[in-house]
Amino acid sequence: MIVVNITQTGLTVDGHAGYAETGNDIVCAAVSALAQGLIHSLDALTDDRISYQIRDGHIDIEYENLSEQGKLLIDSFFIAVSDTQMTYGDQYVKINAAPDGRKTE
Repeated sequence: MIVVNITQTGLTVDGHAGYAETGNDIVCAAVSALAQGLIHSLDALTDDRISYQIRDGHIDIEYENLSEQGKLLIDSFFIAVSDTQMTYGDQYVKINAAPDGRKTE
């Protein structure tokens, strides 16, 4: 299962969906593309400062004081990853959103 934790100061994407074999898992590919697209969009389309780490089965993005554009990109990521969860099921993607900035797990 992929677990997405979204807070006021960052987000993490952990795990593998297990929807299909490695290399053929469209749920993993979708969530990974969304998260990496978010990183590149924040970097290219805003002046916001972010830090991130990407490794197998884990993406960590940290940010503070996002611009309105940055907040919009985070909201867009949340909507898209929520759509992925609704389409394929919460046995593959779990989303934890903590508006107070604390991690939920």
